[in-house]
Amino acid sequence: MITITKPGLLSTIQDLGRFGYQKYGVITSGAMDSLSHRLANLLVGNDENKPTIEMTLIGSSIQFHQDTLIAITGGDLSPTIQDQPVRMWRPVLVRKGAQLKFGRAHSGCRAYLAVAGGFSIPTIMNSTSTYIRANVGGFHGRALKAGDQLSFAEKTAQSSKMIKDLHNRERDCPFVEMNWSVSSDLIPQLVKKPVIRVLNGRHTHLFTKESQEWLWTKPFQLTQQSDRMGYRLLGPQLHLEKPLEILSEAVTFGTIQVPADGNPIILMADRQTTGGYPKIGEIASVDLSFLAQARPLDTIFFTNISLEEAQLLLIEREKKIKQLKHGIYYLAGGRQHVHG
Repeated sequence: MITITKPGLLSTIQDLGRFGYQKYGVITSGAMDSLSHRLANLLVGNDENKPTIEMTLIGSSIQFHQDTLIAITGGDLSPTIQDQPVRMWRPVLVRKGAQLKFGRAHSGCRAYLAVAGGFSIPTIMNSTSTYIRANVGGFHGRALKAGDQLSFAEKTAQSSKMIKDLHNRERDCPFVEMNWSVSSDLIPQLVKKPVIRVLNGRHTHLFTKESQEWLWTKPFQLTQQSDRMGYRLLGPQLHLEKPLEILSEAVTFGTIQVPADGNPIILMADRQTTGGYPKIGEIASVDLSFLAQARPLDTIFFTNISLEEAQLLLIEREKKIKQLKHGIYYLAGGRQHVHG
């Protein structure tokens, strides 16, 4: 069990999303950076969809009431255990009584905390994800608060092997880290002014030639009105060749809509189920994690790729994740470790 001693700016329970209910108007939600969420779970021996804590910009402080295997991924929110820096992207055994603290984001925007077994959270419509606006899912349908206590679900055999390997070593230290981690080619490289790959949308051809050129060549800034529902962008205004009435239709994570004011909106994890604005593009799935780590006032660029290119990029990433799964399974009982 853990206790939240400080909640941070916005910390919620998320999994990979609430799918199968959009036809009823139910929001999908789920982790903004699904790659970091998946890798955090794999590192502690969990199924990829187990609930994690997603922290935004300013992280939580957490007290541990039992020895626990954790992994921290995503943006760098300066994690420490008993005021000692702890490394990310690897399994870490935290001792009973130790306190894990996150600070302000050093890079990126969102960090993910997974524990062995996952958090014991009720499932609502096949998901534990939190959708705050509707008070659905997660921990009582809301962001975490000081004093909240979270229990753990049953650990896998793989988790137990890693815990056993680390448990009896350096007992006087508040935590013990494995000295292996996720390969650097799977960790999202968080750079300033990232270039996000985009497929043409259903209505790209209906925009002016100038607007289409600007989308691929001009910078856009995330406004302070950006949130889990959508990123509002400020840059060159994009306009249709002619006014157009569009019936509301399905949208997805990464759809770029353009309202009448010409300022694009990228739909994110808490997006609505349908939209009636023209769609000028769709973010390639492999770049959604990069986008999720962008902060308000950050500048981003777009570049155009084909559907085939996007598919190949996604296939290649999934191959690397599969290799990571095999590697973790092989290393789960490994003897090498370092301590904090």
